[in-house]
Amino acid sequence: MKSSFLIGLLLLPFLLSAQNQPIVNATITGKVIDGSTNEPLIGATVTIKGTTNGAATDANGEFALITGQKLPFTLIVSYIGYIKKELVIEGDKVEIRLDATPNQLNDVVITSRRRSESAQNVPLPISIIRGVSVEDAGAFNVNRLKELVPSVQLYASNARNTTLNIRGLGSTYGLTNDGIDPGVGYYVDGVYYARPAATALDFIDIDQVEVLRGPQGTLFGKNTTSGAFNISSRPASFDPGASFELSYGNYGYIQAKGSLTGPLGKKLAARISFTGTQRNGTILNVRNNQYINDINNIGVRGQILYTPSDKVKITLIGDITDQKPNGYGWAVAGVVTTKRAAYRQFNAILADLNYQLPYSSAFERKVDLDTQSKADNQLGGVSANADIKIGNGTLTSTTAYRYWHWTPLNDRDYTGLPIFTISSGNSFHDQWSQEIRYAGKVSSKVSGVIGVFGLWQDLNSDPVQTEEAGSAQWRFAQSSTSALWKTPGLFDNFGIRTTNRIQSTSLAVFTQVDWAVTEKFHILPGIRYNYDKKVADYKRETYGGLQTTDPALIALKNGVYTNQAFNTTAEAGNFSGGLTAQYKSSDRFNAFATYSVSYKPVGINIGGLPTASGKVLIELATVKPEFVTHKEIGIKTKPTPNSIVNFTIYDTDIKDYQTQVQTPEPGVNRGYLANAEKVRVFGAELDASLRVNNNLSFNGAVAYTNGKYVSFKNAPVPLEEVGGEQAFKDVSGGQLPGISKWAGSLGAEGTVKGNLLGFKGNYFLGVDTYFRTQFSSSPSPSKYLNIDGYNLTNARLGFRASNGVTFYVWSRNLFNTEYYEQLLAAPGSAGNYAGIIGDPRTQGVTLRYTFN
Repeated sequence: MKSSFLIGLLLLPFLLSAQNQPIVNATITGKVIDGSTNEPLIGATVTIKGTTNGAATDANGEFALITGQKLPFTLIVSYIGYIKKELVIEGDKVEIRLDATPNQLNDVVITSRRRSESAQNVPLPISIIRGVSVEDAGAFNVNRLKELVPSVQLYASNARNTTLNIRGLGSTYGLTNDGIDPGVGYYVDGVYYARPAATALDFIDIDQVEVLRGPQGTLFGKNTTSGAFNISSRPASFDPGASFELSYGNYGYIQAKGSLTGPLGKKLAARISFTGTQRNGTILNVRNNQYINDINNIGVRGQILYTPSDKVKITLIGDITDQKPNGYGWAVAGVVTTKRAAYRQFNAILADLNYQLPYSSAFERKVDLDTQSKADNQLGGVSANADIKIGNGTLTSTTAYRYWHWTPLNDRDYTGLPIFTISSGNSFHDQWSQEIRYAGKVSSKVSGVIGVFGLWQDLNSDPVQTEEAGSAQWRFAQSSTSALWKTPGLFDNFGIRTTNRIQSTSLAVFTQVDWAVTEKFHILPGIRYNYDKKVADYKRETYGGLQTTDPALIALKNGVYTNQAFNTTAEAGNFSGGLTAQYKSSDRFNAFATYSVSYKPVGINIGGLPTASGKVLIELATVKPEFVTHKEIGIKTKPTPNSIVNFTIYDTDIKDYQTQVQTPEPGVNRGYLANAEKVRVFGAELDASLRVNNNLSFNGAVAYTNGKYVSFKNAPVPLEEVGGEQAFKDVSGGQLPGISKWAGSLGAEGTVKGNLLGFKGNYFLGVDTYFRTQFSSSPSPSKYLNIDGYNLTNARLGFRASNGVTFYVWSRNLFNTEYYEQLLAAPGSAGNYAGIIGDPRTQGVTLRYTFN
């Protein structure tokens, strides 16, 4: 029943439009030829605009269309390697000449500055990935997209615990704390997605991804101190179109995508898109002989476009994505000798418990987990966007509601021992947003954007979050040689139930002006006022374990879990802005320099607070806003019509840097937030594209990023120093986590004309490679929690037929590189840490059909 309903919904636009089709009573014939050689083009597509009526040319380049439409009308003619052509015909016979695609790069149009313009003319560093490129590369989510944009870093142990950074800045590295805002804005069709779990979603029918680097607070509604992802999906269209894609691969990989668009009437059009991805797990849990860390995603997006006049466009969008993987779990990747006593070292504890890990390396892709792995992640929402042309500009209103539902179950100790038997941080999140802005020209020399923005969030436990210890917890918690630790049942099923809620309000007014002092020299000032308020309520209560009145035993239990409750409010308002100078001497050279200041909102710890001498450190509940000072100089050039070379250098200083730190206390569920006094990130970026001829193209990018703690005098000690005389240390001068000094990507694609199974088209071979150097995987620099650099190569080989069919075989991680994406210290700081490993080599085949 569900599948029948979905099929009917997919076909609805065409069933409705078909009711208005005229009676067949005429035949239009013609021929399509090469404009320079006069040779017939076999398999060219000819369609009557605004209908599904079309045909392909035969072996003589000829076609015939039977239609009841009255002349004149418009034909759309397309053929791979040639410029698409629209022409009005007035007779029943026509000859159509197509010109080959010129040997130069197409101008990429972006909308990040709230108007359509060439990416090369924009005075800011930006990377653009077209939807077709995303699909060809198999980059169906942000984690895979980072291989195409080396300035982007993404780390995730599961969907919730996701870090999305640009130039090493944005979100705290490690486990997510819900009381802090991301510094990288994530927008889809103009709607801000507040939760980092959104980056785990499969892209649904993406048209283009624009990655803006550096602060963008005067362009976007939500303040973005590190950059923004501006993602646009393919819009609903009055011209009928469709695309379908099916992929198969090893590890049981199956991915299906589909999209239909067309008119529902003269002023109403619709689009519906679907994506589903499944893949078996790549890690075997030897405890139950099940594979985990699989993929099980499904998503759908529907759009309605209403154009009451040529000056008004209203778009309604609804989407829902559901992810239900059997995962995630990670193997112990290594053990560090801490400064604790010998009996408190990880290997000594395992020996006392008569336990041995059933693997010697995380790359054996085995785990031993006694708790089921679960990571149900559902996001969805609706939005209404209205674009109204007023004067020389456009007034835009975007109203949206979104929700996030998170239902996890984790084995936090990474072993088969009953140390932490339950870890389930269920959450439900609602957000409402409203943005109103006007973008356009004020005069012949002045243009810009002005807007207001509001975001309201409500995030709470759903209904309760649970953390529970098991019978082996006593040995990991043991901090003395007292025999009381061996008291039977002391920690069995001892845990905490937590209810928490954080309500957030963000309000902003922003503007940016583009003043053309001369035709070649522009000044672009921008300013923003931001107000943020967070109200948090936190309460956790202990349960289970041995019920006793013995003060000594109670003290031991309190060393693991204690009751804790607090409520607090944090708010801050601030002005920020920037100034950019742009010199554009010609269409081939564009230089700019930017100075800006911005703020990342105030934060609240909502995952539990550390204690000292039995008292909760309530002063750690509030985290100060970050103050960002940013300087940048860049040039964008087109040395030849078929090449682009862009270069940027930047320097970013952050005071009161918000960082995530670990603590030996298991009760602090996800670490806690703190402020480092100052950090600095400076670097340089080079990206280039070259089209050698119509059959060969290259693109590449390289980024140098140097991130340091300028001053962090009260940082927690790294894992190897736990148990020493000091619980905190000065890590000033140390490396920021998650940043490789060098990262780069290089892609190439070559094509050659040919035939396959009677179809005419182009064979193609594409190769993409990505590399990064060593980086730290610990908020406090550690000698052991560093990840070696690695290189990944992906490739595809296939055929694009002129009738819209594409077939190719592909491989990701072609050389089966073994690499870590992240290293995570286990709770309790016994010295063991887990390794999040990258996917092994995968390969498969994809079949795609596109009609428009």
